[in-house]
Amino acid sequence: MLAHWSLPKGDVAACGHGSRTWSEWVVLQVDTFPGDLGDDGSVTVKKTNDVLRIGEFERTFEAELGARYETPKLPDGPQRAEFLAEHAADIRVLVTSGYPGVDADTIAALPNLEAIVSNGAGVDSIDLEAAKRRGIGVSNTPDVLSDTVADTALGLILMALRSFGAADRYVRAGRWARDSQFPYARDVSGLQVGILGLGRIGSAIATRLLGFDCAIAYHNRHRIDGSPYRYAESPVELAESVDVLVVATTGDHRTRNLVDRTVLEALGPEGYLINIARGSVVDQDALVELVAGGGLAGAGLDVFADEPNVPAELLTLDNVVLFPHIGSATARTRRAMALLAIRNLDSYLNTGELVTPVLRPRK
Repeated sequence: MLAHWSLPKGDVAACGHGSRTWSEWVVLQVDTFPGDLGDDGSVTVKKTNDVLRIGEFERTFEAELGARYETPKLPDGPQRAEFLAEHAADIRVLVTSGYPGVDADTIAALPNLEAIVSNGAGVDSIDLEAAKRRGIGVSNTPDVLSDTVADTALGLILMALRSFGAADRYVRAGRWARDSQFPYARDVSGLQVGILGLGRIGSAIATRLLGFDCAIAYHNRHRIDGSPYRYAESPVELAESVDVLVVATTGDHRTRNLVDRTVLEALGPEGYLINIARGSVVDQDALVELVAGGGLAGAGLDVFADEPNVPAELLTLDNVVLFPHIGSATARTRRAMALLAIRNLDSYLNTGELVTPVLRPRK
């Protein structure tokens, strides 16, 4: 048995009326969950009044955190102001798992906030500048998802260039028997591949592509000393020199539309774009126009500008592979991410330090 504590969205019936105590904001629901949630098979649930959950949680993180901490969730709508009026001063740590993230207004509403613990590698949904100004620490879950996301990138490359998804649909539609041979596709082996963002994930992608005898080039803001791969001075230079451009950057204000129309046109009508970073990094309107009109050979996309909404023009194109942001979505990796986020929370509450800080808390 494990316990989940949250304030259901729009549901205040369990909390009574008028002024609410802290415990009244916490609604207890008990159910079962298969598997061992604790590394040693047992966990102790800790009740704390200085940790606050915000937003929707990935389901594994929901279960793992709920097995260890009894903590309320920041409500939506008019209840939020009431909650903050009563409890904002108590909150030291915010816990988030992506959407809607933590904006500057939320940070400003919590006068004693010291740390933000995020379950995920990307921190684009957190206002880092606002956190930095206040000396608030921010943690993420790097490394543990790198291999899984790199596998996803490789899958997108294979599906986009070899048309595996279209071939599957061809058979299911009965066209193999009716129309005979499926059209030729493109080899992956021996291609020139550019990686925009040679960090942990980008490096893991490059390692996998070496097994296909691909020649690797990359662009970062700075050249990496000792890298065995060719460095391109700009995204445009990288795009115009490769067959496949893999986007593996962070997603923040510095990389918004980094892959713009100029970069996409440099990649050209024989080139493929693969994006496992963030939808904001690519000029999506230009991408749609070019891939639909022959300006690009194809694309493999795990991320989009306005998730979960995908441009309708892409849905009918056989030269585009579409994933629902599943880059890290395996049971093992999502559990590893959840446990690392919880390690950050445990560490901060016990020592004042974050295990994997993006921003270190100011003492």
